[in-house]
Amino acid sequence: MELSINKAKFTPKVFILVALILLATGMLFGIIGGLQYILPGFLKEALSFEKTRPLHVSSVLFWILFASMGAVLTYLKEHIGNKLYSNYLSRLLFFLFVVSIFSILIAYFLGKFGGREYWEFPPILSLPIIIGWIIFLINFVFSLGSLKKQPVYIWMWLTGIIFFLFTFLESYLWLFPYFNNQVVNDMNIQWKSYGSMVGSWNMLIYGASMYLMTKISNDKSYAYSTKAFVLYFAGLFNLMFNWGHHIYTLPTQPYVQYISYAVSMTELLILGNIIYGWKATLTKAQKFFHRDAYRFLVAADVWIFLNLMLAICMSVPAINLYTHGTHITVAHAMGTTIGINTMLLLAVCYDILKDTCISLAPYQKMMRFGFWLANSSLLAFWIALIGAGILKVKWQMNSEQIAFSLMMQNLSPFFLVFTISGVLLLVGILLSIYPLFKNHLACFFSEK
Repeated sequence: MELSINKAKFTPKVFILVALILLATGMLFGIIGGLQYILPGFLKEALSFEKTRPLHVSSVLFWILFASMGAVLTYLKEHIGNKLYSNYLSRLLFFLFVVSIFSILIAYFLGKFGGREYWEFPPILSLPIIIGWIIFLINFVFSLGSLKKQPVYIWMWLTGIIFFLFTFLESYLWLFPYFNNQVVNDMNIQWKSYGSMVGSWNMLIYGASMYLMTKISNDKSYAYSTKAFVLYFAGLFNLMFNWGHHIYTLPTQPYVQYISYAVSMTELLILGNIIYGWKATLTKAQKFFHRDAYRFLVAADVWIFLNLMLAICMSVPAINLYTHGTHITVAHAMGTTIGINTMLLLAVCYDILKDTCISLAPYQKMMRFGFWLANSSLLAFWIALIGAGILKVKWQMNSEQIAFSLMMQNLSPFFLVFTISGVLLLVGILLSIYPLFKNHLACFFSEK
């Protein structure tokens, strides 16, 4: 039989497919960056570290954004029980973001920069992102219709969409001389916008996770509970004020640091408590029916605990003074981005793409092995970064002024461990998502 592309209506699942490609791509660039740590000069001419790092960071950030958009649009359709306000706007949003990320990656390959951390590409390439996100907001609001008596995940998504747009625009204030000419204020705004931006996409991810937990338990009352709304307001407060821990070393008002220290960990603490409590309410049948998504939710809960312990230490100003800018900060970022956000999003991906055109049952062994390989490798990766960070702290505080090159040589065993574990992490992720790719392509290419 002849295969042909199914020209049925565009669905938000395409966002998820592109997101998974970006996840694998981002991790591949991360491995190349790791190899450049232990093999100086590796691919220096074709792909130097100054290119590898933004290629890795931007790919991973767009994995989070694409997956979050796909999750919100898919679950919103399920929630309202009918079509989105405009399928055309969804396609336009997809097109703008695909064009944007493709242009950004090409710019990095060509060595064309001009932005700042997270968004190191030429600022003009941010315009499709801004326009696309406004379209995302319009489609969400008009599809929803009313905010009356809505569950907590709707408020999380709405807040996340609005605040991402606000903080993304705020992160480009440095383009104006009024802000760019004042160094301290410029750095304050830069780190404030980045810290709040992370909180905004956390809102999207946590809202999708809350919807998924409601779906698995088949109990909507949880999404209307006081506990769920406590998480929402803790996350909102965290989004607005936790960025202060980024600027402990800047001459700012002390109350900013005190507030940020007080709220830094509330979001993770409450989220971990909610997932832990929710797991206890499920029956064996519910866990089995959603076993793949459930597995990643449990992993995220474990990583919340591990990262919470590290983050609490880092949020103490006296400790942050030493750890800031070391590999301990990177360990915290990786624990959050991969251990928490990626595990939660993979749970969502499994729910959205599972068993729609082919059965995933023959792939269960592969997926379980990939799951355990990914998480055990991530743990080794995380510990190696913390170890490297501790040695760098000792070097920074050492009165003997050891040469930087010698310090980096001493860190090489840790770099070797996190590079090897990074390779194994990529293999584990690929084994976990391969069945989802095969399933989605089976849906996309349907038999006549």
